[in-house]
Amino acid sequence: MPRIVVIATGGTIATTTGGDGVKRPARSGAELAAVVDPELLGEVDLDTVDLMSVDSSALLPADWDRIAEAVTGAAGGRADGIVVTHGTDSMEETALWLDLTLDVAVPVVLTGAQRSADDPEPDGPANLADAIGLAAEPAVADRGVLVCLGGEVLAAHGLHKVGPVAPSGFAGAPAADRPRLSVGRVSAAAAPRVDIVAAYPGADGAALSGCVAAGARGIVLEAMGSGNAGPDVVAAVARHCAAGVSVAVSTRVPFCAVGTDYGPGSALVDAGAVMAQRLRPPQARVLLMATLAAGRDVPATFARWG
Repeated sequence: MPRIVVIATGGTIATTTGGDGVKRPARSGAELAAVVDPELLGEVDLDTVDLMSVDSSALLPADWDRIAEAVTGAAGGRADGIVVTHGTDSMEETALWLDLTLDVAVPVVLTGAQRSADDPEPDGPANLADAIGLAAEPAVADRGVLVCLGGEVLAAHGLHKVGPVAPSGFAGAPAADRPRLSVGRVSAAAAPRVDIVAAYPGADGAALSGCVAAGARGIVLEAMGSGNAGPDVVAAVARHCAAGVSVAVSTRVPFCAVGTDYGPGSALVDAGAVMAQRLRPPQARVLLMATLAAGRDVPATFARWG
């Protein structure tokens, strides 16, 4: 039987409702596995690891390192596949960081839930069963980190949460369509600071300058439309790029690609920014963090993977 290790980190899949009516992670990995239908689970040798129990909105980059270390340890302990249970709020960030930095030869699958464990109709057990089944398939090991939710299997790269409009709660590329991603093993905790700054009508350069003053070595600009921003923001981008800060441009518009078709977008590139043509701001930030941490060329990396 394939040996599958489930690494539990919390999230909605593990939440129950307290006496105050608030949902908080409470179930262990063993408790999550115990309610999975044995017929769905199949023939596997299952181990669980309780790594943390948090809402994923509270995760820090250092926690990505903890998850990566747990995955690497499980793979080194002869696991045939690894499942990470995780909250959906920041699953897209964790999934991409792991995809960029892990070097393991077994399938790695993230899963979670949109409904809590004590919901009358929880989706967590079926999602966990699907993820375990997927992690038990050796053939998926070369597809990078996968996300399995709501009967869908998606690549880490390009993943973004869209809520109940999709069965999984996420949109993204099918797993077979993923590019090959790797920057090597780097520490998220030690990565340069990268912040996300929103562009909006009337925005000036104050937020950009504030982030740089706080130590940011990279900025993701959540631009308008197809990668546009006002002249004051463009001027601030030019100043900070000239000073060595890396700026990547994404957009606040779901499913919209960015580019230089319009004047402001062209001006941002002329100012020194790079376009994140495929990634939403949260994942553009992760890619920029990893790129800077690995000492890779930012324009070349974003041209290939952004």
